[in-house]
Amino acid sequence: MGGVTRDHRLTYLQTFTCTTTAGVTSRTLTAPLDVVKILSQVGTRETKQGFLKAFVNLYQSQGLRAFWKGNLIGCLRLSPFSTIQFSAFYKFKSKLADENGRMSPPKALLAGSLGGMVATVVTYPTDMVKTRLIVQSTDKRKRRYRGIVHAFKLILKEEGLLAFYKGLYVSLLGSLPFSACTFLIYELLDSIWDCPRYMLTPAQNFFNGCVAAAFAQTLSFPFDTVRKKLQAQSFVMKNGGGVDIHPFRGMIMAFRKTTDMYGMKGHWRGNAANLCKIIPYAGLMFMTFEACKRGFLFQNGYTQSLSDDTPLPGVDQTLKPDEVASYMPR
Repeated sequence: MGGVTRDHRLTYLQTFTCTTTAGVTSRTLTAPLDVVKILSQVGTRETKQGFLKAFVNLYQSQGLRAFWKGNLIGCLRLSPFSTIQFSAFYKFKSKLADENGRMSPPKALLAGSLGGMVATVVTYPTDMVKTRLIVQSTDKRKRRYRGIVHAFKLILKEEGLLAFYKGLYVSLLGSLPFSACTFLIYELLDSIWDCPRYMLTPAQNFFNGCVAAAFAQTLSFPFDTVRKKLQAQSFVMKNGGGVDIHPFRGMIMAFRKTTDMYGMKGHWRGNAANLCKIIPYAGLMFMTFEACKRGFLFQNGYTQSLSDDTPLPGVDQTLKPDEVASYMPR
């Protein structure tokens, strides 16, 4: 998905608050789809009967709370991931851009991909712990990890530091087809709209983002499936962490055993839940960000009310927040 464009009428802290609030809201409200997706990829028993039945089985076996397993650490991961990703992107941009600060589309793709890789490497342990928390039972008598901190401590003690990076190389490999597909889809859609990207309407940008995400995530989904199996598998946990192809070692064996068990379609188990998540996630992200932004624009003295974007008469919308405050104190 494309990121939001920073509005100069908001401070950096306000932009950060809007982005974080939007991310946490959209992630929390779509968490059930993410949980079913990951459990389907890992191959736990609740998902053996298909996408829709997985919701029923999970609710009957673990209750409503099961649909939000791992959500807290997933939300905590959002801000550092985005911060590192954009910081790395601008660092690479400074190396790849011309003297006017511009980059060609391929160079922009490279900078974006490298930024995403850096953020993935740095925050990967949190993603691994999230997977472990999702695949374990909510039953206190059966669960292995009592929470986020306990999970970090126990995994470090029982499996060592490298366990936090299980599947990292698969994730980095998967980012290559993902980035390439995203770039190609955006280029194709640009040719269909037949206008410069900066002239696209919000609806067109939303459509482009959803279509690009759907194709790119579907293409790279087998890599994501293997990554989740590697993260979930533990030789010290009962049933190997619930992984359907346990025991296995490495990416190649995981691909082979998954194909043997399910056929080629097995590499896309959970993709239905993933595709169902794209539009509501993007929609919630956009609506929450805009609602939060409207609140700050009103607070900063640019608009007439919290409910719309109607400019306040006499206020120059090109001024920065501190300039508005100095000229028109409220």
